[in-house]
Amino acid sequence: MVSQWWVRPRKDGGCDYVRLRSSSSHGNLQYEWIEGSHLPPQMPLLKRRRWLSAEMLKFQKHELEAHGYHPSQPVF
Repeated sequence: MVSQWWVRPRKDGGCDYVRLRSSSSHGNLQYEWIEGSHLPPQMPLLKRRRWLSAEMLKFQKHELEAHGYHPSQPVF
């Protein structure tokens, strides 16, 4: 599995993040989309998890950029 992280900093020193993880099941490539927030030293807060097809992922990456997210190293 390959993971991609998208992060948007917040004014309180924390960040909102989206982690995309690819998975191949039965020959179909899908992506696990995990949304959350993190304010160290607290544990990350998971807000939403869903599965996307490779076609839908292209549109979602444009949405991330439009909302201030940028590619990042893993948050935690």
